Amino acid sequence: MFLPHQIAHQTVQNVVDKQFDRYIRTRFFRGMEFAGPVGDPGWFGPGSAVWHVHSHMETLVFGLQCAAFIERLDPSIYWMGIHHSRLVKPESKDNPMPEVELEGILARLGHSIAFFIGTAYGSTATAERLALAVRSMHHTVKGTRPDGARYDADDPEWLRWNYATVVWGIATAHELYHPQPLRGRKLDRYYGEFVRVGHALGGTDLPTTKAETLDCLKSYLPKLAVTYGTAMATGPNLPLPLAALNWAVRDTMPPWAKGLIQHSDPNILERTARRAAVWSILNGLHVASGPLPEFEQAKARVADGLDPELAPHTMPTYRPGDDPVRTRTELEDAFA
Repeated sequence: MFLPHQIAHQTVQNVVDKQFDRYIRTRFFRGMEFAGPVGDPGWFGPGSAVWHVHSHMETLVFGLQCAAFIERLDPSIYWMGIHHSRLVKPESKDNPMPEVELEGILARLGHSIAFFIGTAYGSTATAERLALAVRSMHHTVKGTRPDGARYDADDPEWLRWNYATVVWGIATAHELYHPQPLRGRKLDRYYGEFVRVGHALGGTDLPTTKAETLDCLKSYLPKLAVTYGTAMATGPNLPLPLAALNWAVRDTMPPWAKGLIQHSDPNILERTARRAAVWSILNGLHVASGPLPEFEQAKARVADGLDPELAPHTMPTYRPGDDPVRTRTELEDAFA
């Protein structure tokens, strides 16, 4: 017999699962394989730090927002997003104050979640396909900012810094808000493992520890600025729940980045209370949503047929320059 609180929890979990299925899983997880082939560990496999970190969907999504906030400090990334994505309405592509397209933002989030879940828990073929899709899109992202500066998403220096923003955002969110966070050398295992994803996207000379990642981020400081997107994301008129999460995003930033946007840390008591509130929100959502189905499928896939002699993971096969040249339209048709 189920007790009332168990029934209530099951009801909430069903609602959360249905919403995630409706807006994310059915739209952006198509063609991804988690249950097979039996014995395939994928890029990471059981016992990996990546499997542990990415299994908490809510901190993963929060970490991606932390990464996106730092990314917007780079004017080139900001204009890449304006010119080459559906984040803003088409007529706003050359407007320094573009009009946001909500559907485009949700699609960007959906694709990001699918990528970081798929490369973590998907079969080797699924991870390879996702990496190819992202790389191929990056190959088409080249252009000129309104101030005349050129940008190129295949630029090695830019790829290195962009990779650092992502791994830093996810790892820092995990460290602060996961109920069982990795720390110290164990967290550095995550940085060291996740570099496979960066290499699969074409990155070279990537940081493999927390300290190296911080150094990489800071090295880009002379190229950064407060873009219009950053200013809007830190505005004073956000509704209360978003304002609290916005503060938490800025709280994860390195000291130099906080200085760039004039963010001041509150006293230790207030900061602790704020973090506790955000911890409760993220972990409350995690409890309500229940175990991540893709993680459970991946565990069963490996446990049901893992050969003891099989390597604990497979490695990305991409070599820079291997991808065929395709137009944006061809890519959207191929990976729809």
